[in-house]
Amino acid sequence: MATTHANQAATAADSKLQEFFEDQLQDIYWAEKKLVKTLPKMQEAATGNELKNAIGNHLEQTRTHVTRLEDIFGIIGKEAKSKKCQAMAGIVDEGEDIIDETDEASAQRDVGLIFAAQKAEHYEIATYGGLRQLALTLGYEQVAKILGQTLSEEKEADALLTQIAENSVNKKARREPQSA
Repeated sequence: MATTHANQAATAADSKLQEFFEDQLQDIYWAEKKLVKTLPKMQEAATGNELKNAIGNHLEQTRTHVTRLEDIFGIIGKEAKSKKCQAMAGIVDEGEDIIDETDEASAQRDVGLIFAAQKAEHYEIATYGGLRQLALTLGYEQVAKILGQTLSEEKEADALLTQIAENSVNKKARREPQSA
C-alpha cells in the first residue's frame, strides 16, 4: 500500500496536472504582486473612509498572500516565479480607467472602484478555489490548507465590498447629478 501511494505521488509530481498547477500558481503570484502595487492607487483615489480603510486592510492581506504563495512554491520544491496574468492585467487597467473617467471625490468613483475591486476578488476566489482543489488532488494537503485560508480571506474582502456598496456608496452615487 505504501509503495502504491509513493508511486502515485511520484506520478502526480510529473503529471500534466502538476504542470498546470504550477502554471496557475505563477499566474496568481503575478496577480497578487500586481495588486500590491495597484491597491495603494485605488486607496488614494477612494473618497469614503470606509472604502479607503477596506482597501488598505486588503493591501496588507495581499502582501500576506504573496508571502504565502512564496511558501507554497517552497513546499512543492519550486522557485517562486511569476507569469503575467492577462486577466488581472485587464482588471487593473479597467480600474485605472475608472479612476481617469470619474470625478475626483465622487461616490460614482467609489462605485467604480468597488466594481473593479470585486472583479479582482472574484478572479482570485475562482483561482484559489481551483488551486485548492488541485492541491488536494495532487496530495498537497498543507498547500491546500494555505490556499483555503487565502480563499476565505478573499471571500471576506468581497463580502465587505458588497456591504460598503449596499450600505452607503451606491445610495450616495444615486443622488449625485450627472456630469454636464
